Amino acid sequence: MRIDISFLPVLAATFMLVFARVGAMMMLLPGFGEANVPVRLRLGIALLLAMILLPLHRAAYHVDLTSINAVMILMVHEIIIGVVLGATARFTLAALSVAGSIIAQQIGLGFVTAVDPTQDQQSVILANFLTILGLTLIFATDTHYLVIAALNDSYTLFQPGELMPSGDVAALATKAFTMAFTIGVQLAAPFIIFGLIFNLGLGLLARMMPQMQVYFVGVPLSILAGFLLLGIVLVALMGTFLDYFGGVLHQLAPVSGG
Repeated sequence: MRIDISFLPVLAATFMLVFARVGAMMMLLPGFGEANVPVRLRLGIALLLAMILLPLHRAAYHVDLTSINAVMILMVHEIIIGVVLGATARFTLAALSVAGSIIAQQIGLGFVTAVDPTQDQQSVILANFLTILGLTLIFATDTHYLVIAALNDSYTLFQPGELMPSGDVAALATKAFTMAFTIGVQLAAPFIIFGLIFNLGLGLLARMMPQMQVYFVGVPLSILAGFLLLGIVLVALMGTFLDYFGGVLHQLAPVSGG
């Protein structure tokens, strides 16, 4: 009995190409690509996803092992696609950081910072709270499964070996960045209005009662009223973010999401 194993080198090369796309995306994905997530865990998840996707999209790869340059170009192409997909999801999560920073400035907590456990760097504490809450809700509502769907459908949007439409990629990255800032400002809109009205009231109070220490009275009231407002609008705020996050992933996964 003879067993033909000539296909194994091509299969191994194809697996590495799939893993390049999955691994690059996994480095930047919210919830998976955080600094406090063990590297071995991320690597294990990426390998598992690559093994799942390999039988589905193996035929899309045309690997020529006689030319190392062609394989390396294909590898770089796959890494770029993974980075684009992961960065788009990461920019989407940044909307909560923008909203948290604006809210903190409006209610008087802009100077209160702490280490962001997702990025291992200093950030405004309210931005940290909203980011962690957003990640928790993404997993609690099974929205993270849309990430896998987007990864699967990326083979329809970005065929292996085909030249990437640089204009479309640039437009996608620009739109993701601008929408994150826009949504962040929209989420913080109630607090922008609150800050404007509250500071206007303090200004009038200072004019009417110059002898009163308005700052020492205003800051505690601003923080207290800001937290009360946050408790009132938090459900609507996070619901709006989840709709936005799901909409972005549906755009990346038009086949599964349609």
